[in-house]
Amino acid sequence: LELYRAAQAEMRSLLGGAKFPKMDVLKEEGRKLTAKKKQLYGEYQKARRDMQEIVTIKANIDTLMGYTEPGRKQEKER
Repeated sequence: LELYRAAQAEMRSLLGGAKFPKMDVLKEEGRKLTAKKKQLYGEYQKARRDMQEIVTIKANIDTLMGYTEPGRKQEKER
């Protein structure tokens, strides 16, 4: 019981005396944030695939044009 009261007092001091939000409100906010996270993650994955494709195209062009990076030339000589 002492731990409960200590935790309750600590939470009140952190919230500045305000009440906790209702559980339904917290669940709804969680659902909204989850939906937004899924949408943004989809956009991130698309951007990542596009970037990887561009890197691959650049590497192919560099190979065709005969460009090599200084570090790669040394690795090939070994």
